[in-house]
Amino acid sequence: MHKSAAWPLAWLYAGLVVYASCYPFLDWRDQGIAPWVFLFAPAARYWTGFDVGVNVAGYVPLGALLALGALRNRRSNHPVLGAVLVCAFLSLLMEALQSYLPARVPSREDFLLNAFGGAVGATGALLLEHGGAIDRWSQVRARWFVPHSRGGLVLLALWPAALLFPAPVPLGLGQVLGRLEPAVAEWLSDTPYLHWLPVREAELKALAPGTEMLCVALGLLIPCLLGFCVVRRLVRRLVLVFLLTLLAVAVTALSAAMSWGPAHAWAWLDLPAQWGVSLGAVMALGLAFLPWRGSAALALVALGLYLSVLNQAPENPYFAQTLQNWEQGRFIRFHGLAQWLGWIWPYGALVYLLAQLGRRGDET
Repeated sequence: MHKSAAWPLAWLYAGLVVYASCYPFLDWRDQGIAPWVFLFAPAARYWTGFDVGVNVAGYVPLGALLALGALRNRRSNHPVLGAVLVCAFLSLLMEALQSYLPARVPSREDFLLNAFGGAVGATGALLLEHGGAIDRWSQVRARWFVPHSRGGLVLLALWPAALLFPAPVPLGLGQVLGRLEPAVAEWLSDTPYLHWLPVREAELKALAPGTEMLCVALGLLIPCLLGFCVVRRLVRRLVLVFLLTLLAVAVTALSAAMSWGPAHAWAWLDLPAQWGVSLGAVMALGLAFLPWRGSAALALVALGLYLSVLNQAPENPYFAQTLQNWEQGRFIRFHGLAQWLGWIWPYGALVYLLAQLGRRGDET
């Protein structure tokens, strides 16, 4: 019995909506207005097509995921209505919370467009179900993936988004030590436990080309091994390696283009990165025959080495410039979230793999 990945993806997307609606989470205060006043305010004078499109499109995936989850689990007789109500309630709550954020302006039009977007997504999911697309996906999933594949599929779906924020090393996720050390030191500054923290004797140095190549190779190998835990047969695993390699290169190029301009989309693909991507793909192809337990165990070893080496790399020297460029863009609210996702993705994979190895019973 396959558990639908739509539910965890819906929860994650709802978190994205909350983040985007309340960013930057600063200067919360009562502005002397009731949080529901926006429902009766005069209509906004100035609207652009971008405003309308973003408010509608932002809730389409949420409505679709909620309806898909209900359709897959057969728990609701009215999946579209339920999805629309959840989207409308979430949008209403977000607009009301914006009344306490001076940097945000609650709007009745935003609320209505959000609810409409949720309805579009939920209706689209229902049409797909009536057209047989969901049943066909269920058949494909049963052929391609093991029954307990929901967590792995969610991680694989989040991996490209985690690559969107520029990293000090291409495909390098989980570099948190440089941020964690000063944060913990500040938190413990007035306590006797401050002296318990280890003191770094020297500044971090740039990784040697060979070490960078290793990190890039592991950055591609780890999601491939994760995929081997949920994909059944050898031929399909080989297809997965090809798709993940193509996705890694494309998303990293997109990240570089958004950060430093289209002319620098391939600046990250230097010689160590080229060899690293090639080595990672070759290793993944050579390990595609492993059983899923062997893949999970090897992925854990690779994650340990990967995080240990990567956290010895200094912060990206172009970080300040990247931050400025992204802040000037329209999608600033998703900038910080992409970085957080890049920080925690390897640790989420670590927890998932440990849970899989702890499962009882054999799978093929």
